[in-house]
Amino acid sequence: MEILDKIKFDDKGLVPAIVQDNLNGHVLMMAYMNRESLKKTIETGLATYWSRSRQKFWVKGETSGHLQYVREILVDCDADTLLLKVDQTGVACHEGHRSCFFRKMIGQGEALEVISPPAKCKNDIYGIKQEER
Repeated sequence: MEILDKIKFDDKGLVPAIVQDNLNGHVLMMAYMNRESLKKTIETGLATYWSRSRQKFWVKGETSGHLQYVREILVDCDADTLLLKVDQTGVACHEGHRSCFFRKMIGQGEALEVISPPAKCKNDIYGIKQEER
């Protein structure tokens, strides 16, 4: 795909991907993509990322069933960050929140406040405790 040549991947071959709810504009999460995961996302319509910790591809929701159907991919002015507009099934956060951005800093950064309760118990998302993954 010729357009992939225009994306500026970093020295590790990655580009940040901000994920936004297509319906209400809420930011759901941020992940990384490499050339191949971006290509798979374009081909399948399912958000596919590169896991830096596991060093492998992951389709968002492949184990939890909380899939992200990509409706639009936007590229920033420097071509070094992507914005995916998705239809999110279930929750985006592995801790059970609709968005990974469920906490805000209080005051001068001395504390974090949870601003939205979890939509699901995090242990129910995968059927196992997170530590066992």
